Amino acid sequence: MLHLVYNIVGVLVVILMIPVFCIRGVREKGFVERIKQQLGFLPKHALDKVARKNCIWVHAASVGEIVAASPLIKEFHKGFPQSPILVSVFTNSGYEMANRIIKDADSIIHFPFDLPWLSANLLYRVRPRVFMPVETELWPNFLRACKKLDIPVLMVNGRISDKSTKRYRYMMGLWDEILSSIKVFAMQSNVDAENILKLGADPDLVTVTGNTKFDQTYTDVSPEEKHNLLLELGLKDNQGVFLAGSTHKGEEEHVLKAFNEIRRIYPKAKLVIAPRSILRTNAILELCDEYCFKAVTRTQLQENFTTDHDVVILNTIGELGKMYSVGDVIFVGGTLIPHGGHNILEPAAHGKAIIVGENMQNFKDTHLLFKNRNAVITVKSGEDLAVEALHLFRDDEERHRMEAETLAICKENKGAAHRTAVILNDLLTKVEMNKVKATDKLENFQTYFMQIIHNKEPQGFFTRCVMAILFILSKVYSMLVNLKLDSYKFGILKTNKLGCFVISLGNITVGGTGKTPTAQRLAKYIRDMGYKVVILNRGYRAKWQGEVGLVSDGNHIYMEADQAGDEAYMLAKHLPEVPVLIGRDRYKTGQYAIEHFGAEVAILDDGFQHWKLARDLDVVLIDSVNLFGNGHVLPRGTLREPITHLERADVCLMTKVDQGLPGFKKYIRDQIAKYGSNPTVVESIHHPQSCIELCDWKRNVASEGMSISAIKDKKVVALSAIGNPASFEQTVASAGAEIIESFRFPDHHEYTQEEMVDAMEQAVRQGAEAIVTTEKDAVKLPMEFLAAVPDEKQIPVLILTVEVVLQNGKDEFEEMLRRKIAEKLGQHKSN
Repeated sequence: MLHLVYNIVGVLVVILMIPVFCIRGVREKGFVERIKQQLGFLPKHALDKVARKNCIWVHAASVGEIVAASPLIKEFHKGFPQSPILVSVFTNSGYEMANRIIKDADSIIHFPFDLPWLSANLLYRVRPRVFMPVETELWPNFLRACKKLDIPVLMVNGRISDKSTKRYRYMMGLWDEILSSIKVFAMQSNVDAENILKLGADPDLVTVTGNTKFDQTYTDVSPEEKHNLLLELGLKDNQGVFLAGSTHKGEEEHVLKAFNEIRRIYPKAKLVIAPRSILRTNAILELCDEYCFKAVTRTQLQENFTTDHDVVILNTIGELGKMYSVGDVIFVGGTLIPHGGHNILEPAAHGKAIIVGENMQNFKDTHLLFKNRNAVITVKSGEDLAVEALHLFRDDEERHRMEAETLAICKENKGAAHRTAVILNDLLTKVEMNKVKATDKLENFQTYFMQIIHNKEPQGFFTRCVMAILFILSKVYSMLVNLKLDSYKFGILKTNKLGCFVISLGNITVGGTGKTPTAQRLAKYIRDMGYKVVILNRGYRAKWQGEVGLVSDGNHIYMEADQAGDEAYMLAKHLPEVPVLIGRDRYKTGQYAIEHFGAEVAILDDGFQHWKLARDLDVVLIDSVNLFGNGHVLPRGTLREPITHLERADVCLMTKVDQGLPGFKKYIRDQIAKYGSNPTVVESIHHPQSCIELCDWKRNVASEGMSISAIKDKKVVALSAIGNPASFEQTVASAGAEIIESFRFPDHHEYTQEEMVDAMEQAVRQGAEAIVTTEKDAVKLPMEFLAAVPDEKQIPVLILTVEVVLQNGKDEFEEMLRRKIAEKLGQHKSN
């Protein structure tokens, strides 16, 4: 319920903010592009280098988090070179900062608004290897989608202030769900770890790594660079520089009063003010004028250089980190007002004497570390600020002592980024161990539909509504299927009969059960019995249109795969002496086969639902892996017709019985006994037969190839566009190969050259020794892609051939088949 309220409020907030967005779009450069991206409209090629490529996704809200993320990304780039890196930010300043200081990212984007459809859609498009929010960037809808897609979440450089801890307690129902989606909490300090534990995090998942900002190097400034900065700012001739960083409204006046005291003794001293919000620049200029200080902005100096000024206002984004190097005494803002402070590690990295106010609640642990070693001065008021700033200008010895101590603290606390990289490696090893990394390479309605209907417990209001509609439609569909079947039973619709023995081979569910290799096995057996057998295929996705299409006459093949459809083409290539025909009306194709080839036995490939043609034997394939789908009829489930229709089956063939879960045989047999009419039950496995190089396979699909042991102990990428890719992957694994990733395309997908070049490049980058695919996919692979990839960047593309091996029930089935064919053809011939 709380999640629904969160979503409703989120939508309302976005709607109510539209006028504000319009105003900011006019005033702020880049704001329109930011909003477009946050609404899901990314630039055309923004995700090309990371989407579906096993990337590491780091999300940092704004400038501070980007600073913390920069050393992490360097470590990840070094430790995981095979994984591209995606960085997302929430603010314009963060986006500009990320583009300026993070050079190892493959893509930088704006993070979407945390609305359910936006979060899930972007995550589904990218499918990262891991998602890592920096500090407290935890968004409920996005994390829920991560959990649903089984994407591990690692909270890095975690920070939870006391104030945030109290605030989050009011949303405990939602917070519990957030915490349950995170695999590891890598926190900055013991204080942060204690706070996350108070909110309910599992103690076994919480660890302290330190603050990654100690590791940042983007602000490093050489003596020459510091000299140049002083020249650019017109500050070369000075008696010391007082720098106030990240100041808020109400603090600049205290800073100017302190500077006024410094100028009484050091008339050539200079002041640099870096406001937290650059939109306040004009207000600060007016304030300087009130105090009779001549002030200029950083951008004005870039346009018209001058040295005739007292104060420089830093009105640019991303420069403060380096600018701290020019200061002699530093005041960090957000601390003289009840804001909670800002991080003091950037000026500390330059070895500076630092002053802060008492409001350091957001960085309590860091402040305490420096305070306990007298490396920071904490003041209670603006008057104290003036006293302490002047004292540091006067006392060189004390200032230099503080400078040395801050450098020592920074040096001692480095290493958080490396420790986080080690944790990431351990997490990925644990998560990915004994698990095939499956990447859906293409999103379309089919993949979305299959994902929806396989959810046994749909989550989210929108998904539940969709499922309710699908459930109603499935009931209507079931009624129509039953009505059509009854119309054939009672003679309302005409059933045609062929003058040959007709075997229907099909399934009761959508998806790959292994019909094509089973049809091959059955056709070979009948052919070897001495009968003239043909295969009648409907020509699914065939470009050829007509009543009767001759794919093969048993001697020559007359159609290519795109014309005949991949299944019919494969059958033709594998079955010499067996004609293969395509056409929607199996009676017409059967009549043609009898008249032109003397067909005695016709196999209706995928013909269990083709009630227009009478059959002598109905063989139904039942997938031992997917069983009966989710028990629902299309479109709510994957059943083509109600499971009660198993009563029509003469034979129930359980396929891939070596891959089923414990207890599956009993479950299937119980369903057959419940709904079937005492059919013969047969078990089969898909036995890997050989590996054939793609070029050799294209030349001769029936070639024997090399032994299946060729892929044993090799690192491979599995590539498929079939109904049940998990079963194929299990077959590859059973041959002894180590599958480092599986690229899954929608069933019957037509591969493009660009997709295959991309797949090859990814496989090589991940250290694969071969790409392994199915014969059904090999039919659709464009050979041109091999020429587009340099030889030194190619690995073999191997076609895994399988044969169906009948096991339990084999003798009974073959005896029944011989008997029924003999009875039918004997009567036919005697007439």
